[in-house]
Amino acid sequence: MLYESIKKLVQYGINTGLTPESERIYTTNLLLDLFKENNYEDTDCDLDNIVLEDVLADLLNEAVARGIIEDSIGYRDLFDTKIMNCLMPRPAQVQDAFWKKYEESPEKATAFYYKLSQDSDYIRRYRIKKDRKWTVDTEYGTLDITINLSKPEKDPKAILAAKNAPQTAYPKCMLCKECVGFSGNAARPARQTLRTIPIILNNEVWHFQFSPYVYFENHCIALSDEHRPMHIDADTFERMFDFVELFPDYFIGSNADLPIVGGSILSHDHYQGGSKVLPEMSAPSKKFFTHSSFENVKVSIVDWYNSVIRLEGKDRKEVKELAAHILKCWREYSDKNVDISAKTRNEPHNTVTPIARFNDENHYVIDMILRNNRTDKAHPFGIFHPTEDLHNIKKEGIGIIEALGLFILPGRLASEAHGIRDILTGKTPLDFKALSDESNPLSKHIGMIAQLTNDFGTSLTDEEAATRVTDYINDACVRILDCTAVFKHDEKGEQAFDRFMTYCGF
Repeated sequence: MLYESIKKLVQYGINTGLTPESERIYTTNLLLDLFKENNYEDTDCDLDNIVLEDVLADLLNEAVARGIIEDSIGYRDLFDTKIMNCLMPRPAQVQDAFWKKYEESPEKATAFYYKLSQDSDYIRRYRIKKDRKWTVDTEYGTLDITINLSKPEKDPKAILAAKNAPQTAYPKCMLCKECVGFSGNAARPARQTLRTIPIILNNEVWHFQFSPYVYFENHCIALSDEHRPMHIDADTFERMFDFVELFPDYFIGSNADLPIVGGSILSHDHYQGGSKVLPEMSAPSKKFFTHSSFENVKVSIVDWYNSVIRLEGKDRKEVKELAAHILKCWREYSDKNVDISAKTRNEPHNTVTPIARFNDENHYVIDMILRNNRTDKAHPFGIFHPTEDLHNIKKEGIGIIEALGLFILPGRLASEAHGIRDILTGKTPLDFKALSDESNPLSKHIGMIAQLTNDFGTSLTDEEAATRVTDYINDACVRILDCTAVFKHDEKGEQAFDRFMTYCGF
C-alpha cells in the first residue's frame, strides 16, 4: 500500500508540474526516507485518476500505523505538509519561474503562483470546498457570508501538546519571512510548502504570498521583510500604489493598526489583497467634495455601511497626498456629539482601513474606511464594535475583510445553527434551563433562540427553520457593519460626517 501511494503522489507531482520527470527517483527516495522504509517495489496502479486528498489520507494512515505520528488533526497536518514538501521546487526556483511568467504578464505570474499554492496543498482545496457560502441583498449592496470550515479547530491532543511544548521565539510570528520552509510544531502550523515572492514596495523589501485560507479569489498577503508592528501613515499609501502597479488586476488594503478594529496579527506590518471585487468596492458614491489644494482628485462619501471616503484621480502623487492629509486630520479629530474621541490620555483611537486599486478608467482609487477603537463603561468591547447581543454570531474584531462586506463566520456556527433549527422544528425540546448551562454549545445563542421561538414557534418545517436561522445571521451581519460606522446613517451622523469633511478643508 505504501509503495502504491508513493508512486501515485510522485506522479501527481509530475502531472501538476511541482516535480520534474527527471526527479522521479529522487522524490521517491525522499518519501521512502520519510516513512523510514528501506525498500521499494514498483507496483501497478491507476495513475489516471489521482485524488490528492485520498492519497494523502492513505499515507497519513500508514504513518499512524507505523507509529511515526499520533492520530490527531494537528499531527496529520504537520506530517502531510512534510510529505508535500518532498514534491516542491526550491524557493529560488519558484521565484525565477514567477518573474519569467511576469515578463509575459502580471496575470500569468500570479496565475502560475496561485496554482502552485493549490497544487502543493499549501491551499487545501478540499477543505475550502467545505466552507458554506451565500449572499444576501441589503440596503447598501450584496453582502458575502461564509461559515469557515476550512480552518480546523484544534483537537484536545493538539491543545495539550501546545501547552507543554517549549516556547520559542522563532519565527516571531506566522507572517515572518522565516516561516518559509518552517516545519511547524504543536503550537504553530507547518509552512514547508510555503514559497514567497520578494517584491519592492516604497524602496523596501516585502514578500508576496497567498493566504492558505483564501477567503476570496486570489486572497493574497504582502508582508514586511522586517517584523514590526502594523502602522498606517503616508508610506502606507505609497506601498499600496506600488503594489497595484505591480499587479494591476489586484486590490490591496491594510487592516487598521489599532486593536479591536484591526486584524488578528497587529505585530507584523502587512497588507491583504486579491482579485475579487468585494461588496464595498461596488458601492456608489452619494456625496461629492472638492479640496482647493487637490482639485484634480475626485472625493466622495461612499453609500456604504461603514464611514468611507473615496479618492479617485489620474495623478498618483495627488491622491496619495490627499489620503495622507485626511489620515492626519482623522488621527486628531474628536466630536463628542457622536462619541468620537481622538485619544484618551496618550492612547490613540482613530485610524483608517485603506483599500487601493485601479478603477475601470485606470484611475488610482483609495477607499478610506474611518475606524475608532474607543471603549467606555457602557461599551466595554468598543463603542464602534459589535454589541454584545451580536457576539454569538461574531465577537472577533471587525477587520478589513468584514468591513469590505465579506463576513468570515466561525466554523462552530454550522453545528450550532443545526441545533437551533432542531429546536425550531421541535426535534429538540425547547428547554431554557438546559440552554442556560454554559457547557451547552447553544448557551451563547439563548437570546437568538428566545427571539426565534417567540416569533415563529417550534413547529417549523426543516426548510422554514433553515430560512429563519439564516435570516437571523444575515440580519446580524448587517447590524455588525452598522455598529462599526463612526458616522451613523441618520441625520445626526450625516451632519457629523459633513463636519469632519469641513475640518479636512472640503
